[in-house]
Amino acid sequence: MAVHTVATPSQDTSAVDLGPAVALSCRECGERFPLGPVFACVSCFGPLEVAYDLPTGDPEALRAAIEAGPANIWRYAPLLPVPADVATKPSLNPGFTQLVKADHLAAELGVTGGLYVKDDSGNPTHSFKDRVVAIAVEAARAFGFTTLSCSSTGNLAGAVGAAAARAGFRSCVFIPHDLEQGKVVMAAVYGGDLVGIEGNYDDVNRFCSELIGDPLGEGWGFVNVNLRPYYGEGSKSLAYEIAEQLGWRLPDQIVIPVASGSQLTKIDKGFKELIALGLVEDRPYKIFGAQAEGCSPVSTAYKAGHDVVRPQKPDTIAKSLAIGNPADGPYVLDIARRTGGAVEDVDDAQVVDAIKLLARTEGIFAETAGGVTVGVTRKLIEAGLIDPSLTTVVLNTGDGLKTLDAVAPTTGPTATIRPDLDAFRAAGLATS
Repeated sequence: MAVHTVATPSQDTSAVDLGPAVALSCRECGERFPLGPVFACVSCFGPLEVAYDLPTGDPEALRAAIEAGPANIWRYAPLLPVPADVATKPSLNPGFTQLVKADHLAAELGVTGGLYVKDDSGNPTHSFKDRVVAIAVEAARAFGFTTLSCSSTGNLAGAVGAAAARAGFRSCVFIPHDLEQGKVVMAAVYGGDLVGIEGNYDDVNRFCSELIGDPLGEGWGFVNVNLRPYYGEGSKSLAYEIAEQLGWRLPDQIVIPVASGSQLTKIDKGFKELIALGLVEDRPYKIFGAQAEGCSPVSTAYKAGHDVVRPQKPDTIAKSLAIGNPADGPYVLDIARRTGGAVEDVDDAQVVDAIKLLARTEGIFAETAGGVTVGVTRKLIEAGLIDPSLTTVVLNTGDGLKTLDAVAPTTGPTATIRPDLDAFRAAGLATS
């Protein structure tokens, strides 16, 4: 079996069942191709994305059908590139995580219009990556792959390892050699092959691009390469859930972390689909991108007024966002500008402070990417770019237990005392 990368009109995938997905469409030139394990257009080498024949008719009936579905992403199967019976297949069944009304954090930040944290640390491997991998697994099944693979900054490696184990695939994933230990252990524990590459994520990605074109990669489905068009669609489920959990309405403002930029672009796609289907009111919304200062190519381009994103060498504690050459960077710029949003960044000290702020106010321990979104939210409010009187959603995409090193140096016991009451009094901790 060949591992394809570039779409050609002659590929025959007529027997493929991916539900409402009908074709792949080039985001640049619009040319359409049959469904297949490809990610680039043969005509212009633009990125491909899934095109659909989505359900039309009565929005109320569709809304009711969704609400009657399982409490995971498969409730949205009619809107995703998956077969209709997807909920019966072995899967980690991610999604439908909490949308937390963050009143204490709102008070700290001066938000009066309603502040919510979409907490995706509640997914099976404790990050949003379970969503995208679940969709990629269905594409891998459809195309007959036997091995699941990826290049990863950590969370994706764990998600692929777990999903492969559950679905009965072999897995072999690739990571930078210097990832946080918690993410390394979580990626390795599922029994698949875990390979550390000497270099940063962009080096890992280049290596995987070579492997995918080599006979060594025969039968491999790289979830974020040759399966990328399907994989990316998993992030739409965040848009669907947020709208449903808000009572079938869109937030006025949303702050999304930016690594490759795919998550942000697909949330925007999800919002637009909900509007087109009549499931939510057609009203304006603003999308804001959040990056760490030590890897902020999209933020730098946005603030300079550029359309081209120049690569950067990552140097930040937010390693899950440390992609120096983001594939969807230009599209993030387009969406931020089209919706009236912005792209901003915060430094490592601000990331740590924001992690602690979210934990202290809402009891949510975010990984560094969540610290980036909360920190950027605070910075945008202070700059007057986020309106505190409007409904705002902030994404936390992973669990702080994966990035303990970020907060460990400044977090520990309030006091260490002898086991007696006098010592407790002397420590000044007793309530009056």
